[in-house]
Amino acid sequence: MTFRELGLSEKVLQAVEASGYTKPTPIQAKAIPEALAGRDVLGIAQTGTGKTAAFTLPMLSRLEQGRARARMPRTLILEPTRELAAQVEESFGRYGVNHKLNVALLIGGVSFGDQEAKIMRGADVLIATPGRLLDFAERGKLLLTGIEILVIDEADRMLDMGFIPDIERICKLVPFTRQTLFFSATMPAEIVRLTEAFLHNPVRIEVAPPASTSTTIAQALVASLPGPAKRETLRRLIGAADNFKNAIIFCNRKRDVAILHKSLQKHGFRAGALHGDMDQRARMASLEAFKNGDVDLIVCSDVAARGLDIPDVSHVFNFDVPVHAEDYVHRIGRTGRAGKQGIAISIVTRADQKHLAEIEKLIGRAIGWQNGAALDSLSADDEAALESHAPRQREHRGQRRSEAGGRQHAPRERGQRDHGAREQHGKRPHDAPQAPKSNGHTTKPERGHRPERGQFRDHDDRPVVGMGDHTPSFLLRPVKLKPRVVEEAE
Repeated sequence: MTFRELGLSEKVLQAVEASGYTKPTPIQAKAIPEALAGRDVLGIAQTGTGKTAAFTLPMLSRLEQGRARARMPRTLILEPTRELAAQVEESFGRYGVNHKLNVALLIGGVSFGDQEAKIMRGADVLIATPGRLLDFAERGKLLLTGIEILVIDEADRMLDMGFIPDIERICKLVPFTRQTLFFSATMPAEIVRLTEAFLHNPVRIEVAPPASTSTTIAQALVASLPGPAKRETLRRLIGAADNFKNAIIFCNRKRDVAILHKSLQKHGFRAGALHGDMDQRARMASLEAFKNGDVDLIVCSDVAARGLDIPDVSHVFNFDVPVHAEDYVHRIGRTGRAGKQGIAISIVTRADQKHLAEIEKLIGRAIGWQNGAALDSLSADDEAALESHAPRQREHRGQRRSEAGGRQHAPRERGQRDHGAREQHGKRPHDAPQAPKSNGHTTKPERGHRPERGQFRDHDDRPVVGMGDHTPSFLLRPVKLKPRVVEEAE
């Protein structure tokens, strides 16, 4: 089957051929004719199967007639992240080269005024993240009553990011007679409920089992000790990788992304970073550097796991095994795209065994260990050495901070004080004999001794009147009253 058999317009076909594509993917071959017919579509396909073109191409064909009005876009595409939204905008620029369409992008981290100017000129296609879209709508800068086609992309990622309430609000703002195209890689129960509420007799198109991985990706596990040994394992894997061109490295936490990024650069690797705490300009610059080949490695959080189309990624390394099993499917889907071969390697420690079992249960297969060396192959002596090495590392770090100019404190017992200053001012030194005070209550221990629980409690439960037996010194000072001067009336 070719694109010409799908019913697309001549302008779209010319743009597709100019892009170098001749045959549609399975999701495109099944979804495009239904979308051109105006039916609601529920598309379920694993990542990297061409879902973006499955809704972009029919939308361009249908938008050739009509024009947009100010503040009233004709079509709306919702994306979970800024990078995905920008990627869809690039797709419209590539496939819509023969169309005179206004495309507006509403995402965070970009000037509100510039985006408002595009909306006021009229947008045929509006691509947005849910938060910024609702911000525009609540300010009265945007009307959704003219929406003809609504696209909800990466719906399962929307669920993970907590956007489902926003999606429900947006669906109530668009016309009931709209056409809805709904795409997701997995179908959890909450997503099923959403499709039942907002899709009208949809055509269900499922080209791969939910949460399945591509057959073009070779998967493997590598056992490792945690901590610095894990970073050493990653460097060894990168150096020994076959047919290595570039790689995306995933971490679970943004803090670990920064640490690993600095470590790789320190060891001479050309590496970039991408995580949610970076501003939009830095995120796009880092992603563009990886696409252009300026860096070979990019260390990411899961912000880059969904939908990003980065061509020719040869390897994906899971530095951390994902906590959510679905994220594994999306992470490794960054390689092996469009029928190409890819390699995905996950570094596993003993703490990851539970998450690994959930991943294998989800994808319905066991992932093999590289060279057959499973976690049992880790030497007990190495693990014991790692445990004993950790306290020494903390001690060395504290010593380095002291040598760098920080205050260096000599070890001392709890409660120990420096009393030299007190002696200079005529105060009694701490070790001078002192008669214990007794007022009927429990005698307090010497300073520096940690009392046991309840030691200072009054066992006779006598009520304390006023301040008890202790009166502050300033209250014992005599009060001097000034004589009152009475002025005589003149």
